[in-house]
Amino acid sequence: MIQYTPEKLVAVSRYQNLFPTLPGNVQSDIYARIAELIEEEKQYCDKGNYKHMAQILTSIAMYEVLQRDGWSEEDAYRTVSEEMWKFLDPSGMQKLARKRFFLPLMKRIVPVGFKKGSGYGWRYTWHRDDPKDEFHFECNECIYEKILRPRGMMKLGAMCCRADLINYGNLPYTDFVRTETLCQGGKLCNFRFVRHETDAGEGWERSESI
Repeated sequence: MIQYTPEKLVAVSRYQNLFPTLPGNVQSDIYARIAELIEEEKQYCDKGNYKHMAQILTSIAMYEVLQRDGWSEEDAYRTVSEEMWKFLDPSGMQKLARKRFFLPLMKRIVPVGFKKGSGYGWRYTWHRDDPKDEFHFECNECIYEKILRPRGMMKLGAMCCRADLINYGNLPYTDFVRTETLCQGGKLCNFRFVRHETDAGEGWERSESI
């Protein structure tokens, strides 16, 4: 059984580079708050959710503790969000998207990867009848929304939604289309990838996804 500890969650989170730069007392307070959050959200603390919970719990703890340490809400949110986004590197995905097999590969590996990397609290709808140049699915239940909404922290959920735009929003030959997410007030999160023969700006324009 996978072990949830504050130290291990921080170490695999997108805050692993920022955390050591914080004052010692702040680090200790973040660890303590994560320990409390693990207990508060223990229903979601299973093997499948481990990487998700590392992001969720560490971002909550850091956001709260920085404010308790005297940071303004705006500065705490800016630091937490910018550090999360800065950690992402979409270059590998962008390189892969140049290949014609990219979308067929996505259709095969994304459902498997999501099943392995999603524990209690998630629900998806997969579509097996997409045309060859399209792949779409929905997330109907999301633990980010389930954990953050009761805490009044939906802006942290929207922050995490933006990570998808960083990863998928500039793929060569591929339009990423998303019009709603649960963390931004939608009834679901809709994901749609459309493959084109030319790159963006050559006969088609990228969608203004959220």
